Amino acid sequence: MNEQQVQQPQSPPPNYLVWAILTTILCCLPFGIVSIIFAAQVNSKWVAGDFTGAQNASKNAKVWAWVSFAVGISVAVIYLIAILALGVTAFWADSFS
Repeated sequence: MNEQQVQQPQSPPPNYLVWAILTTILCCLPFGIVSIIFAAQVNSKWVAGDFTGAQNASKNAKVWAWVSFAVGISVAVIYLIAILALGVTAFWADSFS
């Protein structure tokens, strides 16, 4: 009888927990929390034998960390542009009065 054994890969996928925490604190709280949730699932799914689930959770943690980072950077750039625009407007308003 041929039985196929499910072989466990050598090591668990990265959980990206550090990146998830950093992007939560420094960039975008809501998307960072989603990343933390997925990052926390990686090791528990791995230990339970759900290797595909662990890989999917790892991938999702990475994606949401990047989304959080992108949103944080975008908001910072928009804020900087708004501050610069207000500064230039104030400078020119004072010049003409």
